[in-house]
Amino acid sequence: MVLVGTTKGAFVFTSDASRKKWRMDGPHFPGESVYSVAYDNRGGRTRILMGTQSSHFGGTIRMTDDFGKNWVGPERQAVRFPEGSGLSLAGVWQIMPGRAEEPDTLWCGVEPACLFESRDGGESWEPVKGLLEHEHRPRWQPGGGGLCLHTIVVDPRDRKKMGIAISTAGFYRTDDGGTSWRPRNDGVRAVFLPNKYPEFGQCVHKVAHHPAKPERLFLQNHWGLYRSDDWGDSWTDIANGVPSDFGFAMVTNPNDADTVYIIPLQSDQFRIVPEAKLRVYRTRDAGASWEPLANGLPQENAFECVLRDGMAADALDPAGIYFGTRGGKLYGSATEGESWTEMADALPPICCVKAAVV
Repeated sequence: MVLVGTTKGAFVFTSDASRKKWRMDGPHFPGESVYSVAYDNRGGRTRILMGTQSSHFGGTIRMTDDFGKNWVGPERQAVRFPEGSGLSLAGVWQIMPGRAEEPDTLWCGVEPACLFESRDGGESWEPVKGLLEHEHRPRWQPGGGGLCLHTIVVDPRDRKKMGIAISTAGFYRTDDGGTSWRPRNDGVRAVFLPNKYPEFGQCVHKVAHHPAKPERLFLQNHWGLYRSDDWGDSWTDIANGVPSDFGFAMVTNPNDADTVYIIPLQSDQFRIVPEAKLRVYRTRDAGASWEPLANGLPQENAFECVLRDGMAADALDPAGIYFGTRGGKLYGSATEGESWTEMADALPPICCVKAAVV
C-alpha cells in the first residue's frame, strides 16, 4: 500500500507483492491539503492516519480502520495548543507510530513547531511540555515552509530517547522521555547565518534512520548532507558524488541500514532536479559514495521537485521505493531503485508519500 497526500486530497494505491499493477482509490478529503500520512498496524490494527488541512476549518487528524471506506475521529482540531500558550495550529507535518511495545502511543509534529503525543491510538493528543516550553522557542525562526516540526525519530531500544527536526531550529534530542531537549547540531552548517555553525538555527530538511542501527542518523540540510554515528552528538559531511547537497527527500532501505536514497535539487533558488534530469541517488555504504538511479525516469525537461516527505520505502524483499513530485507524478520501483515505473501522472501536487506492507 502506498499512501499519497496532495494539496487537493489523499490517494491510496494498492497492489500485490509483485507491485506491477496498482489500483488507485481517492481522492479522500478532496480540496484539503494532506501533508502527513501514516499506517499503524500495531495491536492488530489496520489504521491509516492523515493530517488534513482545510483553508476554512484548519488542521486536524483523521483515521480509518478499513482502508478509507469510513473515516472516524474528531472532525476538527484533534490537535490543539493549550489555552494561554499564544499558539494555534497551522498544520500537521508528521505522524509517527510509537514503539511496538507501546501500541497505543503515537506522535505528531506540527506547525508552529511542537511535538504532540497520543496515548489512545490517535483519539486525543497532548503537547510535550518540555518542547512546548523550551527556552529556545522565542528564538526559533520559520523556514520557507513555516516553523514546522517535520521529522520524528524514535529509538526502538530506549523509550526515553527520541529525536526531532525543526525548520529552522535544527535537530534536538531527548534522553529523558521528553522532559528536556538538547540541540544536537555539531558540524551542521547554517549557510544563511553569520555564524555558520551555531548551537541551533540550522534549517534541517529531513532526518532518516534505520531501526536496526538507531544511533546512526542521516540528515539532509538546507545545503548539506550529513551522517551521525552517535545519535546526533556529531555530524560528518557525506556529500560525495552528488550533483547538489541541497534537497529535501531522504529515506533508508528497510532491509539494509547502510542504504539510503535522496533526490537532490539544483539550488534553494531553483528547486528542480539538477539539469532537469530526474534521478534518485543511492548509497550502499552509508554515504561513502553515491550512484544515480535513472532507469525509467525522464532525463530531459523534467522540471520536477520532491518535497521532504515525498519519498518512502516498503519492507518487502527487494524493497520498494516510491516518490511523488510537485508536478503530480508518482513513481515506484520494486527493485530497490534499479528500474522505475510511473504509477500516476496527473495527481495534484504531491506533499507526502508513505508505504506499508499490509
